[in-house]
Amino acid sequence: MELLTSQIRDYAWGSRTVIAQLQGRRSPADGPEAELWLGAHPGAPSTVQRDGAPVSLADLIRQDPRGWLGEQTAARFDHRLPYLMKILAAQTPLSLQAHPDAAQARERYAAQQAADKAADPAGAGAGGVPRTYADPYHKPELLVAIGPFDALCGFRPADRSAAVLAELRIDALEPVVKGLRTGTGGLRDAMETLLGWPAAQRAELVAAAVAAAEHLPAQYAADADLLRRLAAHYPADPGVLVALLLNNVTLAPGEAIWMPAGNLHAYLCGAGVEIMAASDNVLRGGLTPKHVDIAELLRVLRFEVLDDPVVRPEPVAEGIVTWPVPAAEFVLHQVVLDGALPQVTLPAAGPRLVLCLRGGISVDDGAGAVAVAPGRAAIGSARDTPLVLSGAGEAYVASVNLDLRS
Repeated sequence: MELLTSQIRDYAWGSRTVIAQLQGRRSPADGPEAELWLGAHPGAPSTVQRDGAPVSLADLIRQDPRGWLGEQTAARFDHRLPYLMKILAAQTPLSLQAHPDAAQARERYAAQQAADKAADPAGAGAGGVPRTYADPYHKPELLVAIGPFDALCGFRPADRSAAVLAELRIDALEPVVKGLRTGTGGLRDAMETLLGWPAAQRAELVAAAVAAAEHLPAQYAADADLLRRLAAHYPADPGVLVALLLNNVTLAPGEAIWMPAGNLHAYLCGAGVEIMAASDNVLRGGLTPKHVDIAELLRVLRFEVLDDPVVRPEPVAEGIVTWPVPAAEFVLHQVVLDGALPQVTLPAAGPRLVLCLRGGISVDDGAGAVAVAPGRAAIGSARDTPLVLSGAGEAYVASVNLDLRS
């Protein structure tokens, strides 16, 4: 096992305290710290030490993919580390977004590349034009709360959304309400209408909704609070109204949300450990200053109700739990050790990445052991031997789900 040095992304919605406190820094960060990236994603690869100098994990894997990943993982996932782990710390809301499935990502990325080449045969670049698809991969993701975590995830029953929109008593929204009352089939029309709202009238619509929220019946108090909260950040964004179409959940520590392809979601506030397929394909529809592609978002969305977006931990062995989701790229385990249980053994396939969240954890993969402090991580190349974790604290272990065929 080798210790990683990893990069913190300073997106504007990040917290100044969460990652700093996890890593034992005494003072808040000078600016927002949104995500700590752990892995080999080219956008912000972790490094390991070689002869006293930092070397990119992405470069090391590129030079010896079979040695790092193992034969099966290397062949199956294009010689890439197939997952990316993060600590995510949201102080303010993230964008309304969804991710394509694997076939959509391959097809649309190839089409985008072909269009770019046709427009610029010399390959001089895209001229600063934002691109919707960053790579040809999908991005299913699982987020495990490490404190209270607020999120919007997946469409709720259409009649519930119709009821609260009707109570706002805004005449311009009546076609949306009527469509939603026809059932799930009205979700697409509702999304197209709201996200396509004339730009000159968006601030007026949001202001009217916030004013009307003051008079909503008590049963819609959470919806009213959500409207006010989002409008405070995005007063001219119709995504504020789209939020009323989604499940609004608050996770307790240890609970998770699973976002497969096509599910609309937005993280609102809180901290969590997130693991995903290593891709940067995000299709945004609002609540963000970043590139928005509404047409493509509508193209990949699944207009179906997500009855229960919360995934609860399942025990694997004493001190070990997991969140079973159908992702071939990753499996996530949580290990909790104390005086009564100072050591566990965890079989895990492919390259193994271990993040310590609190306490102190020693990890041995059969080739060597390393001590991992809070907010730090270590990685070991693929081996047949299980991991042995010892000490006292909490750790999250990422590995590959080679048994799942996708």
